Amino acid sequence: MTKIKKFLIACFVLLLTVGATACSNLSKKSSSSSNTPKSLNVQFVPSVAANKLEARAKPMEKLLSKRLGIPVHVSMSTDYNGLVEAMKSKKVDVGFLPSDAYIMAHKQKAADLLLQSVRYGIKQPNGVQTKELVNSYRGEILVKKGSKIKSWKDLKGKSISVQDITSDSGYVFPVAELKQKGLDVTKSCKTVSVKGADQGVLNVLNGDTDAAFVFEDARNNVKNDDPKIMSKVVPIYFTKRIPNDTISVIPSLPKSFKKKLAKAFIAIGKSKEGKKIIENVYNQEGYTYAKDSDYDIIRQYNKVIASTKK
Repeated sequence: MTKIKKFLIACFVLLLTVGATACSNLSKKSSSSSNTPKSLNVQFVPSVAANKLEARAKPMEKLLSKRLGIPVHVSMSTDYNGLVEAMKSKKVDVGFLPSDAYIMAHKQKAADLLLQSVRYGIKQPNGVQTKELVNSYRGEILVKKGSKIKSWKDLKGKSISVQDITSDSGYVFPVAELKQKGLDVTKSCKTVSVKGADQGVLNVLNGDTDAAFVFEDARNNVKNDDPKIMSKVVPIYFTKRIPNDTISVIPSLPKSFKKKLAKAFIAIGKSKEGKKIIENVYNQEGYTYAKDSDYDIIRQYNKVIASTKK
């Protein structure tokens, strides 16, 4: 073999090696980039004035970014429908959705369940907060102490303060369960829509309505208005347990990144700084793993609610 042939062969082998290395590096780079988005858009829905909530939620950007290694942008939506649409169009990657909004988003293939929030439990008869973290809560029906309404059966013909028709504790669960028991609230009672469970409690206290559908124990939210509220307004009925709110993600996020994101949120919920943020935003105490079937009871009750409209 001539020197020229040997030289050409050596050059060819060198080119193959360089090419293979480049392809390997490109493959690794491509694989890495495909498993981690360049940035992450997280959106909340205001439970109080939007500007106040956004200021409380903004510090989440830094904590998430540090754990994920990418820029994180936190923003506010005007309502849950807007957030679902934003996730559907992939303008938002992560949404803090209540159970009913999650079900709607999941049905439209706009969101998958990532985590479920946890809060401290409530102990009756005085609505005292426990030290146990739970992933569900109950709805309750409140009446004024001394009222002739002693059970759900006495609600027929009475006025009731209710929340939005998508509110699990303030509408869906009590209406669905009473319907199953034989009382159609939509036809047999006078419902008065109010904004906020605290307003429902106050309506009962002031005699504006005979009863109220609220979350357990919403009376704690009006203690500043009346320190003796717990003895003046009392529960007569508790619903079945309602699964807590979700952290939902768009389905197109890589599985490996979803796992990393879930671990990041759980770790943030356990940290001192992170716990303070989520307490200020949604009164949440942390996050835990959950599955879509945990929300089947809400799907069942939504069908019952739909039957009341026919």
